[in-house]
Order: sequence, then structure tokens, then C-alpha cells
Amino acid sequence: MKKIFLVILTLGVLCQVVLSQNFNKDKLDDYFDVLESNNKFMGSVAVSQNGEIIYSKSLGFSDYEKKLKANESTKYGIGSISKTFTAVLVFKGVEEKRIDINQTINKYFPTIENSNKITIEDLLYHRSGIHNFTDDKDYLTWNTQPKTEKEMVTIIANKGSDFEPNSKSQYSNSNYILLSYILEKSYQKSYGELLKEYITAPIGLKNTYFGETVNNSNKKCNSYRYLDRWKLVPETDISVPMGAGGIVSTPIDLVKFSNALFDGQLLNSESLKKMMTIKENFGIGLFQIPFYNKVGFGHTGGIDGFTSVFSHFSDGDISYALISNGTNYTNNDISISVLSAVYNKPYETPTFSTIEVKSEDLDKYLGIYSSAQLPMKITVTKNNNTLIAQATGQSSFPLEATEKDKFKFDQAGIVMEFNPSEKTMILKQGGGQFLFTKN
Repeated sequence: MKKIFLVILTLGVLCQVVLSQNFNKDKLDDYFDVLESNNKFMGSVAVSQNGEIIYSKSLGFSDYEKKLKANESTKYGIGSISKTFTAVLVFKGVEEKRIDINQTINKYFPTIENSNKITIEDLLYHRSGIHNFTDDKDYLTWNTQPKTEKEMVTIIANKGSDFEPNSKSQYSNSNYILLSYILEKSYQKSYGELLKEYITAPIGLKNTYFGETVNNSNKKCNSYRYLDRWKLVPETDISVPMGAGGIVSTPIDLVKFSNALFDGQLLNSESLKKMMTIKENFGIGLFQIPFYNKVGFGHTGGIDGFTSVFSHFSDGDISYALISNGTNYTNNDISISVLSAVYNKPYETPTFSTIEVKSEDLDKYLGIYSSAQLPMKITVTKNNNTLIAQATGQSSFPLEATEKDKFKFDQAGIVMEFNPSEKTMILKQGGGQFLFTKN
């Protein structure tokens, strides 16, 4: 559900990259062992070549409190990768002539602003203008509560429109929630039933299903956020994300899904070509993922403490998937390393250096910081011996002390350097430096 976009950097290498069929698995194992031992990542990854699994790895805990280790069958929330599944289901409806993507949605949702102008294709391409309700500050105050279709449509309708339909592309979870309801109305079946009938059963995905929030032996694992230790994140009720973010899976199943999709086992060639057609950086349930001179297709996801990515590269017939239930590092860097290992490109095992600080050592950094360069404020607080930062309108995040007056948040590539005597802080991210002053 979160807008987590993978940007695997193209390094300007235009020469042909030769796939290593016997890549160094031990080095990749060591890479993940370092992440695990430094509390940087919990989750699983899988890679296939020519339809066969050539690497898989699970680390961390499916239940941190009970110290239950993750394994290949551990099931995770995949967040917005669910949109790829939903897009496939919509095109199955098109192929069976149950759905017309050129039809406007006023037939289904007359209370939605501009519904007489918005087509199903606009929903698929994120070109509807319908506001993304998960961006709103109040979202996390009710997302754990069950909602009916009527309640969700009312929430979405009340948020209005952000732009004229089909005038531009802008990511919105609201689009794919509405598509889920259109599927249910078109087939007179639940989203979960459609997922099983048209995708998971035909291609044999045994650990993929529409999620649930009741306790049972098949339930997905817990998700966590790191704040001096792994701490449990509240679970979004499955009635809220629907086909925008409600599917549960494993990396191995995602790789199998990827292979089936791009091998033409799920859709005809016309439908698949339509999904892969890019409009303003968006395909339908897909977007492009560059790596060196290659371009793959896939999607990323995030819901609660889960983050995920899957991608397929036709060069070498490689499919890759990662799902985490606890990340204190950048999934983008992990993806680059895995693909580098597979394609025989250089990558380094990271080293981590931190220093121990006492709670009282952090007091000099606390306060609200403003910048003339950025239209936001950053509030710095603490939780025991961990410094916490929160930018205006965003979730808070923990900072690790690396040197005197210097802290970092690896997951977003953020570094903060404080000067307590001058009451300033320099924020470094993405190659930029921004000066903040304590109010």
C-alpha cells in the first residue's frame, strides 16, 4: 500500500552483461548474514533462472517475541505487489468479456467525483485523479478496523479528486481498491475466490492467498519496526487494502507468479503487452526496473512493517523477489546486490559502525528544526537511548549513532549531523545537503 518505488541505479554500463549461471552463493549468504547479525533485515529472498529456483534465503524471525525463525514457507504481506495480481484478474475479466476497460465507473460508484469521466483503464494506470486516502494523516487512526465496501467507498469519495481524469499519472491506492470491488461485482465472487480460481490454483501457488487477520496456523507472520530492538507493528485490517495491498505470499511463490505471468501462462499476449505499456512511468500493475543496461518489469510493496519487491528480466530469464517483515536498511541496495551476484557484477558486503549512547547524551539534540531550503519541519525526540526523527506529515524513524553528533537512518539513506552549540543540523539524503536550525 505504501508508495515504495524501487530505483535500481543504471550505472552507465552499455556493454553486454554476461549472466553467471554459477554465481557465488556463499558470498551472497555472507552478505545476508551480516545484515541479520546487525539487525538490518528480516525476511526472505528468491531468484529463479529459466523457471528454476537458483537461490533462496530466509533470515530473522517470523515471530520475534516467540523467537520463531523464518523459513521458505513463511508467509508475508506483499503490500502493493497485490496490484499486479489485481491487474491480471482485471485482464482475465477483459478476456472473458466481463469487463470493459473503456467503461466509466459511474455505473459502479456514482458518488465518486468525476466518475462519469473516469474509466477502468484510468484506475489501472493511476490516471483517475482519485485521491490516495492512505496519504492522509488520519489513515493510521482507523486502518486496523474492519470496513465494509460501502464504508470504504464513502471514505474514498469524501476525499475528492486531485486532478482531471487522464490528465496525468499519480499513484493512488484508492484506484485498486475500487478495481477489487469491480471484480467482485463482475463475477459475483469474492476477491479471494477470484485470486484462487484464476491465479494461485492454476499455477500451483500454495502459499499465496488473500490475507486474513484471524489467528490460525496458515496466517502470515508478524511485521516489525526496529527501535533499539524489533517492535511489533499493528496489523491493517484486510478489508481496508483489498486488492491494492491485501495479498499474502512468499518470495518463491512470487517468483513462480512472475515466471507464469511473463511466460504467458496467465494472460494472452495482447493483455500482457497492455500491462507492460508504460504511460508516464506506470504500466498496469507494473513499472520498469532498470539494472545496468537491462530493464525488468515488476512492482514494489509496503504495508505495516512489510516491504517487498519482485522483478522479471527477460535477459537471462531471471525472476527475483524479496519480502521483508522488518527492514532497517535499504531494500534497493539489497536488490542491487542480489542482482549483481546473479549477473556476475561487483558488489560489497556492507560494514556497520555504530557507537553506544546514553539517554542523557541525546538531550542536546532534541527539538524542532526548520530549513529555508525545504518546506517542512523535523521534530527530534528520543525513546530511551534511541534518537527519533519525524518530518512534517511523515512517520517517525529511529536514528543510529555512528560518530559524535552524527546519526543515520539506513532505510532511507538519511544522515543527520548535529552541531549542538550552534543549534543546527545538516540533513544529507540522495546527494543533497540541507541546513536545519533548531527553533
